[in-house]
Amino acid sequence: MIADVLSETKDKMNKAVDAVKDDFGTVRTGRANPALFQKVLVEYYGSPTPLAQLASMQNPEARTLLVTPYDKTALKEIERALVNMPNLGANVGNDGEIVRVTLPELTEDRRREFVKIVRGKAEEARVSVRNIRRRAKDDLDALKSEVGDDEVARAEKELELVTKSHVEAIDDALKRKETELLEV
Repeated sequence: MIADVLSETKDKMNKAVDAVKDDFGTVRTGRANPALFQKVLVEYYGSPTPLAQLASMQNPEARTLLVTPYDKTALKEIERALVNMPNLGANVGNDGEIVRVTLPELTEDRRREFVKIVRGKAEEARVSVRNIRRRAKDDLDALKSEVGDDEVARAEKELELVTKSHVEAIDDALKRKETELLEV
């Protein structure tokens, strides 16, 4: 029973770390990257659809991304979704076949803004990991009458080590992303 609680907790914490790494990928660095547009939803036949399902994306140059829709009728909607994307500041245009997204050069102030955004995302992930730990601790406390105080105490120590390792993984990902953002 204790092993089940710890295993489930590790799985949830791994998912939280993976989610924050994916979130970091959506924050722009100096290069155009298809991951920036991972969470863009396009209004397609009345329902919001992820951009990756409607078009292929290529980046032929460092700050240019070409979006080629599979269905040419979705071209205008894709362009509209990209223009309305917050925190991008890109020049978006279409030539009737593809949508060309040109990202401007990042200024020092803009880089610092992105670092703040990334730090906020990292803090949200840390809070998520701590909430998972709290729920697991409650589950372990509920098992005290069945397995004994010593077993629960050992499990809580292991839970703390697991939590610490996941928080460190988030911090490492944050350091890498900050370095990437501040690199000129």
